[in-house]
Amino acid sequence: MTLPLHERIRSEIEAQILSGALAPGARLPTEHALMQSYDCARMTVNKALSALAASGLIDRRKKAGSFVARPRVHSMVLDVPDLGLQIRERGQSYRYQLRRRAVRAPSRDYERDVGPGRVLELQGTHFADEMPLAVEHRLISLRAVPAAEAESFAAEPPGTWLLHHVPWTEAETRISAVGADSATAHLLGVEIATPCLLIDRRTWRGDDRVTAVRQYFLGSAYDLVARFGPTSAR
Repeated sequence: MTLPLHERIRSEIEAQILSGALAPGARLPTEHALMQSYDCARMTVNKALSALAASGLIDRRKKAGSFVARPRVHSMVLDVPDLGLQIRERGQSYRYQLRRRAVRAPSRDYERDVGPGRVLELQGTHFADEMPLAVEHRLISLRAVPAAEAESFAAEPPGTWLLHHVPWTEAETRISAVGADSATAHLLGVEIATPCLLIDRRTWRGDDRVTAVRQYFLGSAYDLVARFGPTSAR
């Protein structure tokens, strides 16, 4: 089935954004340039760009053009971090061990976290200097990120891979203090009820839920630091 031209334009620009060829903040070709490239009317280009803006992938600025959207976070002070990069930046070696991987059929349980459709379920452990730092349980929507199903996550842990391949537009983070249950304590190599920092995070791309992750960090080995000032207009 042949897509309408405005859908093809939207799809091709979206693919460039998702692949990283167009990074957050990058300026898209002008409407005139797109009209020439696709040999079409301004209305067709405008329809494609409006759809991208509605999904949260681009920002359209009057007299300035269209730009790949930068992430917006529900939390005022927390970004979505690359854990491996954080660990290396503090001078430690980093390793991720994937312990479980399964593709799950659509279900109401998963739909609450990552929306409808099939889900990739991953469980793994993050290590710093070969010592367990965090246990991670992650769900990835295969409807939103179909490429994840074929990814081994051998070269990159899932969180890093998602940051590099799937631009998110919104994120929600919840933080709490918990005692390690028996399964988590076993994977972290500590006693049951050892204090842990629990981070629950969900991300969206437009209206689509991308991933939901739950990470149990050893409370004595990880902290969150945020530096911020007065809220500025975006």
